Amino acid sequence: MILVLWDIDRTLLYVGDTDRLVYREVFREVVGRDALQLPARGTGVTMPLAVRALLSSNGVPDSEADHFAHLMVDRLPERLNRHRVEMRHEGHLMPGAVEALVAVRQSRLLVPTIVTGNLKASAEIKLSAFSLTDYVDISVGGYASDDSYRPALVGIAQRRAKATYHYPFSRENTVIIGDSLQDVRTGREGGAKVIGVASGTTSAERLAAEGADRVIRDLTDAGRTVQMIHEVAGRTLA
Repeated sequence: MILVLWDIDRTLLYVGDTDRLVYREVFREVVGRDALQLPARGTGVTMPLAVRALLSSNGVPDSEADHFAHLMVDRLPERLNRHRVEMRHEGHLMPGAVEALVAVRQSRLLVPTIVTGNLKASAEIKLSAFSLTDYVDISVGGYASDDSYRPALVGIAQRRAKATYHYPFSRENTVIIGDSLQDVRTGREGGAKVIGVASGTTSAERLAAEGADRVIRDLTDAGRTVQMIHEVAGRTLA
């Protein structure tokens, strides 16, 4: 068996400016003023770390940052859920995402789940908004609500998947599919092979230079994606 860890944003779907709108609204609600600087787009940084950077870049003193960060992280999913309509209107599925998800889900040798910088609640909101929840086993994924250090999420997902599927998962049979340098680093440092998808803000060349085991332009060739998962895990596609 192979554990397939899908990234969400800019790999499977894109929510437009909804995330940034939510950061803006929750910052104003918690801190009491507008944020002049917002997190960079498409970096793959976990949400708790993005919140910390948001507070720091907008001049919130360290003495208040812990309190504000806790409040913001708690409120972000609920506020995101209020913007499901905008998410669908401004966002879209990435090319080939559904077909690739279906192909992976249908393979009896592949266990598809999620590893993401989103909190679990936020990940579920995004996936359900685009009708993708049936294609992954959300319960065995790794989320920023588990640990703000993204490489740690690989081990979390591997342990959960082992407990559910009664099969051991390690670097050799775990594959991340994601679009950012953070996805590549997560695999390299956390214990997974990586297929980089140049569908976000990072070029194919940079993904390869960072150490992705394979790089593809997009997910439009579902059969090739499944084949590549087996190749990087050193398995023969039956």
